[in-house]
Amino acid sequence: MAGILGKKIGMTSTFGADGRSIACTLIQAGPCVVTQVKTEEKDGYIAFQLGYGEAKLKNTTQPLQGHFKKAGTTPKRKLAEFGGFLKDFKLGDTITASDLFAEGDKVSVIGTSKGRGFQGVVKRHNFSGVGGATHGQHNRLRHGGSNGACSFPARTFPGMRMAGRMGNDRVKVSNLKVIKILPEQNLILVSGSVPGANNSFVAIEK
Repeated sequence: MAGILGKKIGMTSTFGADGRSIACTLIQAGPCVVTQVKTEEKDGYIAFQLGYGEAKLKNTTQPLQGHFKKAGTTPKRKLAEFGGFLKDFKLGDTITASDLFAEGDKVSVIGTSKGRGFQGVVKRHNFSGVGGATHGQHNRLRHGGSNGACSFPARTFPGMRMAGRMGNDRVKVSNLKVIKILPEQNLILVSGSVPGANNSFVAIEK
């Protein structure tokens, strides 16, 4: 799977050829540097490791400093592997969005969703709450309700939809259309929303 690393800038809108407004997300895709090439003979599979974003030298461990020095590039903040569809590139090459994508392509975007902390069942699982707000009820409107039977099985089954930590998960959104590419600014405009907050790292797969 060919892809590139980038940073989510924010959301905007544009107009299609039919005049309809399209909600879009602006992503700064690349430039990325090929920091490692994995081969079938040495590693058992074919893949390309890409680095994106500048990192301070003092915040980079010495093994990683040697890793980046071998590729002939400066330390990078984010590293990710992509499949063997980048065979035209070699160690140390720079990849931009225009090298991989064209307007009209369908892509998948992977990111980390916004963390919501500990949430109840109404927000986390779209429960409607228990009963109405009348007939003497005063403190159970957003309660999760019964969790199971009593004497048998006398336990709560795993996977029960209950309150808990919400968000901050790896999320992949597929079939987003590339609306526009601005190669001078390394920007790519995709339809719809992508996971994560503004300025968070994302991976775009073709």
